[in-house]
Parts: sequence; structure tokens; C-alpha cells
Amino acid sequence: MRRPRGLLWIATGALLLLLPALSWAGGTKEQNGAATAPGGLPRNETLYTGGFQWGPPTNFNPLSGNPAWPTGGDGAMGGNGVGYIYETLFMFNTLDGSYAPLLAKSMQWTRPDQLTVTLQPGAMWQDGQPLTAKDVVFTFELAKRFSLSYSPMWDYVSKVTAVDDQTVQIDLSKVNQGAVAQYVATIYILPEHIWSSIADQGQQALLAETNFAPVGSGPYKVKSYSPQQVVLEKTSSYWGSSLYGMPTPKYIVHPIFKSNDDGNLALKQGDLDWSQQFVPNVWTIPNVKTWYSEKPYYVPGSIPMLVINTQKPGLNNPLVRRALAYSINYPLIAQTAMSEYSIPAKSSLIIPTGYESKYYDKTNVETYGWSYDPAKATDILENQLHATKGADGIYVLPDGTKLSFTIQTPYGWTDWMAACQVVSQSAKAVGIDIRTKFPQAPEDIADVQTGNFDMGVFYVAGVGPASPWLRFQNIMDSRGVPPEGKTAFWDYGRFSDPAVAPLLDKAAAATSVDQQKEYLAELDKLFMKEVPAIPLMYRPLVFYEFNTTHWTGFPTESNPTAPPLFYVSDLRQLQPK
Repeated sequence: MRRPRGLLWIATGALLLLLPALSWAGGTKEQNGAATAPGGLPRNETLYTGGFQWGPPTNFNPLSGNPAWPTGGDGAMGGNGVGYIYETLFMFNTLDGSYAPLLAKSMQWTRPDQLTVTLQPGAMWQDGQPLTAKDVVFTFELAKRFSLSYSPMWDYVSKVTAVDDQTVQIDLSKVNQGAVAQYVATIYILPEHIWSSIADQGQQALLAETNFAPVGSGPYKVKSYSPQQVVLEKTSSYWGSSLYGMPTPKYIVHPIFKSNDDGNLALKQGDLDWSQQFVPNVWTIPNVKTWYSEKPYYVPGSIPMLVINTQKPGLNNPLVRRALAYSINYPLIAQTAMSEYSIPAKSSLIIPTGYESKYYDKTNVETYGWSYDPAKATDILENQLHATKGADGIYVLPDGTKLSFTIQTPYGWTDWMAACQVVSQSAKAVGIDIRTKFPQAPEDIADVQTGNFDMGVFYVAGVGPASPWLRFQNIMDSRGVPPEGKTAFWDYGRFSDPAVAPLLDKAAAATSVDQQKEYLAELDKLFMKEVPAIPLMYRPLVFYEFNTTHWTGFPTESNPTAPPLFYVSDLRQLQPK
């Protein structure tokens, strides 16, 4: 998102899977006296970015479970193309809690249970059709008609109405201003005239739509896509150019690398300009910079979670999950998997620093939580679970269930892979067998969403308008979650406890930080008792790195023209060398 003066906004086979290093050899080339990049695009007009697409594009449908860059995620996900093709109504400042306009110019709580949103005049779709309040209502109501990633908004919203072409009224069934504000700042608005006929065919057709020629309201269109890369080209008729200005690069290219290592090599060589990948020892690489010039280098904003399938035999026992939590070497994950970009993770679902620190209850965590303590893990296994070790050193429960499981995360996500290795080694040391599995990203995401996994390192809600409440909802709220085999967008572990929903609703309706903290503390106690997931590390919303070989003007803490989140606003101050 876009902001002056340092405001940080958020709105959340080798040949097949990457541009090989050989194809990048020599970097730019001269063609008729002008430098060109691979593919023949002018290097001084082409920005290369990476870290969001890890397999051949299968769709550009922002409603699907795994859309390709730059249509994936949402404004709370941190950087997966917000504002490039599809836009949100507002953008959120994670430092001071304020909002910035995008498709909408203002919002006002006319009552505690009613929000009025006024759209920008002249907003337009890329095909020339006007963008109106009806498009906003249509987009929001899709999540009422079907099970989508933002369907939980309808737990708190009774209706969304187009008062006129420029005005949207949102009426709440239960007061939860934070959650509703989260959705108005993170949902991509879709054109009704394109998507209504698809939606009329039902949820299966809606989610299966490939949308290979996406029509949004942003300043870029898809120029081409292949198993090797996705290429965007700037449009000349962006409706918001007079309000926000135009991004500088004419082309944005996202090469599809096989792993972090391949992408990091391209970044080091200057063939990748802007990267959202884990880079060990980033401070040692010439020409490569980050938001902060010193540790921690990145702005913290999320908790990669060890999501546990609570329906699996053995893992359906909270004492087994708690023993596992005690077995994990969190300091080692912070040191190795996170290259010291993180402090050792606490057992709370609340980030103890930054925006969320006002909700963090240290006493609560020390009383009910866990830390790295192999002896305590063994005590739970032997004296509470009464498990016994087999000849192979692995514990077996009294009912005969062997504590042998699989942990997975996408291949090439080297920081998360390293965390999986630490979990595996730590658990094995206390007698729990955990084998690692690293499928390609689309397969891994599908496994976790459909419940076809034992344990997986996965992403849940980061810092945003409704955090940390939304993180508890993502992990613990079973309302609206389909059974295993069908795609879920939250509660991937299929955890269920009747105490969760009332506490979530009370926390959502709280009118003060003290009240919110009280209910969040109760949720945190329940989380630490039941252990449906395990926080592994603290991560920035995105790993933000850039190479200044070909482009300058990237936002930083000392040059805060835009946030370190890979939104289209970050592109407006760039200049080619």
C-alpha cells in the first residue's frame, strides 16, 4: 500500500519449474544498443520479482484455493500482487491502525453495527465498464452464497446494500468492527458483469474457473504466462492514475524457480530485482538490501504454524500434541531456519512484539504454555499417556497407536523445510517418529486444505485489522469448515471445541483493548491446553529484499515512500539505472 512518511500498509522437472541459471547467464544483453532481459524485454522497463509463484500457473482465479501470482492471497497475506490486477477497497497501516483509500475513498461507522463505505468516483474496470457499489455487493455476497476464504465475514454481517452507485452499506448481525474492517481492507473486488454468469453455475464452477485473462481494476494486465514465468504489462488507462500515480516498470516478470536457492542466486547476480524469499545472511550480499539496514532486517508480522490434523489417530489426543510441543527446539529454529531473523517462538497465538504486543499476556503463557523441554515431553509420554517404547525407540500408545507421523511443507521453501527438519529431529530425540515430506507447492496446499496430511508448516492470518483475533479464528473456529476431502480455508486441522465460538464472538464484540485482551487470554489458554497447532517462528509478512543493480528508489526504513510488502504502490518511486 501506499503511503508517505513511513506508514506501513497492508490491504493479506527443472525445465518445467524454473528459469534455469543457464538462461540467466550473462544477465542483460545488448540489442540494437539497448539492454534487454531474458525474453527480449527492455531491461530498463522490466522489473523481475520472485517468491510468490512456485509452480506452473493453473489459474488466475482469486477465489480458488491456489491462484497464480499476482491474483493469490489477499490484502492480509502480504504482497501477493495486491493492486496489480485486482484491488481492495482500503489499505491498512499495521503500525498505527489507520486506513488509506484505494477503490473506496472513505468509510464511516454510522452506528456500532453499520458501516458506510463511499467509493472513489470514476473507478473503472480494465474493459472500460464502470466499477460501482453493485460490484462490491456482488463480491461480498459470493462468500454468503458459497464457501470461500472470506465467508466468515457472514458470521457477523447480516446484509450488504448498494445505497447508490458510489455507496455501500454493511449491516452487522453481531458487532465485530475489527473483523468487518479486515474484510473491507483485504477482499479483492470482482466485476459482476464477468463473474455473475460463472457464479450462477454453482460453487464447483466458481472455484474451477481458470480466469486466464483476468479483468481487474488495477494498472497491470497479464501479458503472458508459461511454466517458466508470468509476465505483466502496464495498462495505459488505469482509472486511478490521477489519484495515485502510475507504477514505473512497464513490465513485471515473475520467474518460476524450483527453490529458494535458485531464486536467491538470481537475486545475488542482479537478475532478480525484488524478492520475497528467505535469504540466509542477507546482510553479506553486495547490492542486496532490506527494509531495515540492521537486525532484524525485516518487519515481523506472522507466525508460521505447525498445523496438526487433529482427526488422525494419535494426533487426535491433545496430550500427544502437547508432548510434541515440548519436544521442539525453538531456539534452533530461530537460529538456523530463520537465520536469526526471529526470536524463539512462544506458545501463544499472539505475536509478543510490535502491533500485537498490547494483547500478549506473558503470565498466561508462562502458566499454561510450553517451551523446549525434552524431559517434560518424555514425562507426558510415559506418565500421562502411559506410552511405551518399541524396539525402534518410538513410543506406542496403550491402544497400539504408534507415534509415527509425516510433516510436510512445499519443496523449495527452504526456511520452512529447515524448520520441518528441526521438528523431525527434535521429536525423534524423545521417541516420536516424524518423517519429512516436501511436495510441490500446489500439491502441498491442496493436501492441507483438504485434510490429506498429518502435520504441515503452513501460513495463517498475519498482522492486520482483526489480528490477533483472526489468527485464533483461522486455527480454532470450526464453523463452516467442510469435512476432510473438501477444501477448507481455515481450521485446516479440523479442530473443534464448543467453547471456541462464544469466546471468539465475545472478543469480537469487545469495546476496549482490556476487554479484548481478557477474551483473547481465555482463547489462548484453550489453545495451549488443546494444542491444535504449534507456533514455530516469527516471520515478516513478506521477506523483502531488493538488488540495486538495475533499479533504484526501493522503499526502506530511511526512504519510506511505500511499505515493504510488494504492493503496486512500492513501484511508483522506482527508477531504472
